[in-house]
Amino acid sequence: MAVLPKYVKKYSPDSVCHKESRPSDKAGAPGCPKCPERHSSHWSRPVARVWTAVLLLGTCLLYCARVAMPICAVSMAQQFGWSKRESGMVLGSFFWGYCFTQVFGGYVSDRVGGEKVLLLSAAAWGAMTAFTPILAHFCSQPIFSMTLARFLMGLLQGVHYPSLASLCSQKVVESERGFLMSTVGSGSYLGTLVIGGAGSLMLDLYGWQSVFYVSGLLSVLWAYCMWKYLLKGEGPIITLESLGSGGSQASLSKRHWLRLLKQPAVCAVIVTHLCTASTFFTLLSWLPTFFKDTFPDAKGWVFNVVPWLVAIPSSLFSGGLSDHLISQGYDTASVRKLMQFFSMGVSSVFTLLLCGSNSFSWAVAFVSATMGFTTFSHSGVSVNVQDLAPSCAGSLFGVMNTCGAFSGVLLVYFSGYLIETTGSWTSVFALITAVNLLGLCTFLAFAEARRVDIEPSKARHHNIHI
Repeated sequence: MAVLPKYVKKYSPDSVCHKESRPSDKAGAPGCPKCPERHSSHWSRPVARVWTAVLLLGTCLLYCARVAMPICAVSMAQQFGWSKRESGMVLGSFFWGYCFTQVFGGYVSDRVGGEKVLLLSAAAWGAMTAFTPILAHFCSQPIFSMTLARFLMGLLQGVHYPSLASLCSQKVVESERGFLMSTVGSGSYLGTLVIGGAGSLMLDLYGWQSVFYVSGLLSVLWAYCMWKYLLKGEGPIITLESLGSGGSQASLSKRHWLRLLKQPAVCAVIVTHLCTASTFFTLLSWLPTFFKDTFPDAKGWVFNVVPWLVAIPSSLFSGGLSDHLISQGYDTASVRKLMQFFSMGVSSVFTLLLCGSNSFSWAVAFVSATMGFTTFSHSGVSVNVQDLAPSCAGSLFGVMNTCGAFSGVLLVYFSGYLIETTGSWTSVFALITAVNLLGLCTFLAFAEARRVDIEPSKARHHNIHI
């Protein structure tokens, strides 16, 4: 697959309006109204680096709080007498809440600013995590209070990634989005590693309550520092008026949304994200069982830690590579497709190699390669939505993530059915490969990087108040 450099562009009034503006652009072509985004709203490179580090830490803490319950589930089940089914009900309730606020979180972020939504949600889910042990003992039936707490955690954390997409589309120039999103995305792997190691240690030494207290309070502290030092103490007030009149970021009507969803490139990112998210959830859910069934004497920490250690530098490398190619003049759409080819195409090769692997070492190596290449999607489809529709990137990413979450649950359940009926892991890995190839072919055929959220002939200049 070749990545071709951009050719010299022929500018016209329409092309200037329709193409996303660079920070150096001062105005559109003569007779053409300015594009909706204000160039001065983009972060400078030093500011962007600071925000990247802060958002990386925030995503790390997000996963620390999210994975605290699975880490402590066995101890809590023993203390409160939960059955496997009841434990599954508590753990699964997070998913339902997580799905319901994806679109809403992006909608609000597009109107009032993603940083405000991130701040308020982090303070809320951090406090909820810290209060979880108190809620467990407050209710006479802990199963109900914990199910409700996990559902609320899902609701509060569901806005995180749509808010990131909205914030990045509004504040980061095109040539630097890949690195920011891939770096922030690696926080999920880092958080899983941190809570898996430190959380297990705290669980053994101080009890399951300590895991919730520490992860929750650190999250609240992160939100406070973000408000104090990055937002300079400004009140993150979200009013009904701001939701209804969010400037150019709220300018898309229902007619424009219908037009947007009819665009082949938009449908392509939705389908591709659905495929990559569902296969990732399936691997995440079933790989531990695969290793236990295939290599019963293997050490659990090896296959639970090594793939994530590979995923973190891989994610950072993919972001740096994509931004470097774009800054060197290569076509943005071709770079996005290249990243997605590695994420879904190359990773599928290593997934298939698992079918014939009889060595534990080779199996770990194949899984690590699979997870490493999968992270390239942070610089592919995940950031492509910001190329297509920066004015509503949060809402559109919310739609993508909702579809991906629902399809992920269905594919996880169907994979379990295949394992029971066929008794072979080959069918599962073949299914994952087929879904990946479906998403990859769709993306390669229809993906673009030009803006499709505005009509050049009707573009208007609006002030943005965040």
